[in-house]
Amino acid sequence: MKITGICPLIVTKEPEPIIKVFEELGFERRHTKTDIEGGTVFAVVMKDANGNRVAVAKSDNMPKDLTGIAINVDNFQEAYDFFIAKGFVNPRGEGRVTNTSSSKATMLFAPSGYAVSISEHIKK
Repeated sequence: MKITGICPLIVTKEPEPIIKVFEELGFERRHTKTDIEGGTVFAVVMKDANGNRVAVAKSDNMPKDLTGIAINVDNFQEAYDFFIAKGFVNPRGEGRVTNTSSSKATMLFAPSGYAVSISEHIKK
């Protein structure tokens, strides 16, 4: 498994105020994904002039904001198996993942509680 990208991830019910703060810090929206979970979730990846990245995702299913790590990989299944073997759990149920037109992804939680979102981008 090769990590192709990594950045902080903020998941919230109200992403626009967070996005605005990062825009004021010099970040620009680089990628917006809207076809997640039938459109009930969307994600924005932002980047500044120094190459720093942050991802902000909207989810109505969050009782409170969550901060984790977004990791892009070249082999989703290998990454998924690696984290599961380390004791991470899929809160949606074993093997449940989100498939969209351009990625395969899921969020996993470490035994200590921190979140890792792994995704593989599908190249056409």
